[in-house]
Amino acid sequence: MASITLKNVTIDFPIYGAHTRSLKQQLVHLTTGGLIKRDENAIISVRAIDNVSLQFNSGEVIGLIGHNGAGKSTLLRILSGIYEPTNGKLTVDGKIFALLSLSFGMDSESTGYENILINGVIRGLTKQHIQELSEEIAAFTELGDYLHMPIRTYSDGMRLRLAFSLAVHLSSEILILDEVIGVGDNAFMKKAQRRLDNLVEQSDLVILASHSEKVIRKFCSKVVWLNNGKVAFYGAIEQGLKAYYGAK
Repeated sequence: MASITLKNVTIDFPIYGAHTRSLKQQLVHLTTGGLIKRDENAIISVRAIDNVSLQFNSGEVIGLIGHNGAGKSTLLRILSGIYEPTNGKLTVDGKIFALLSLSFGMDSESTGYENILINGVIRGLTKQHIQELSEEIAAFTELGDYLHMPIRTYSDGMRLRLAFSLAVHLSSEILILDEVIGVGDNAFMKKAQRRLDNLVEQSDLVILASHSEKVIRKFCSKVVWLNNGKVAFYGAIEQGLKAYYGAK
């Protein structure tokens, strides 16, 4: 059973050379979602995630909301293993696939079909298994002959179709998505929702960040509202959205 547990997780990013007043003022404007602090060695850092404790369990679709700079992408990168917490403990039970951008894990010079192969190899699948999945993934994307072209020629919507198809067809127990679902058209979003519903039914855990209220309502069973790197709310969708939009 997939699960993720965060206990008092904090992450600080040191800002070396931030000793001039002008640079400090720039940092204040650029890091609206983090706490700027100074340690005993006068090193300035930004606290992007501040003492976060959360429990995510199998069968849940967690929506992550908050303004730009609130810490959403940083938290997803911690969950994905890209960032190590400065303090606290992260426990992950399950195999993770993280789709953090439309180009994450893909080679822009390779074709769509070649990227299916590359991602399958990275995930440890056999060539036979990849070939068996290849046509299913291709059909899901609805990209047709474009799959024979380098993905640098794709639009954002086409990249989404391929990236999302890879994410939900290549076996993973935990799926992490950052601001990618809302790029597709309505027809593709409906198909994506059905696929996510299947993942949840298979006891997979899905965590996605989005600024779209529509996406959060459509896909998620719970919501986490991050504010200045802290958890302002964790629970039911309607209650969380009401609290978030009421605070704006």
